[in-house]
Amino acid sequence: MIATSLRPVSGQKWSTLSFASTLYLKPILDLLLSEVPSIWHAELRLGLQEALVNAVRHGNKLDPGKQVTIHFSISSQYYWWMIADQGEEGCPELSAHGYTEHTPSFDSECGRGFFILHQIFDRVVWEEGSHQLKLGKHLHQNCLPAIC
Repeated sequence: MIATSLRPVSGQKWSTLSFASTLYLKPILDLLLSEVPSIWHAELRLGLQEALVNAVRHGNKLDPGKQVTIHFSISSQYYWWMIADQGEEGCPELSAHGYTEHTPSFDSECGRGFFILHQIFDRVVWEEGSHQLKLGKHLHQNCLPAIC
């Protein structure tokens, strides 16, 4: 089940979407990208999918009784997504393995997700205590996405 408030439009405050922990993310991603220019869909879908999979898999341990909540907003050409899970432990990619912005090693079991997020989004902030990931993307008029 998906619960959502009205979709944000430019200049509007935050909107909220929540769903039971599942890896069936297509309808969630479609809603989150509905107000984003289509040229940016592939790149932002990759990043948002990575963030949501981390919330469901690592945060909520694939427990369908737990929720993932996303607050999202559009202001001018800046898009924000705040993704929160109901996990009890820290983020394994950040705490156990120590994220760095350098390319993760090929033999590493973890660390690629946050590397991908830092390549796609302008702002990536993990708030350990609240189990919340903040993602921000400025869609410059003169800039094209890396993934088309």
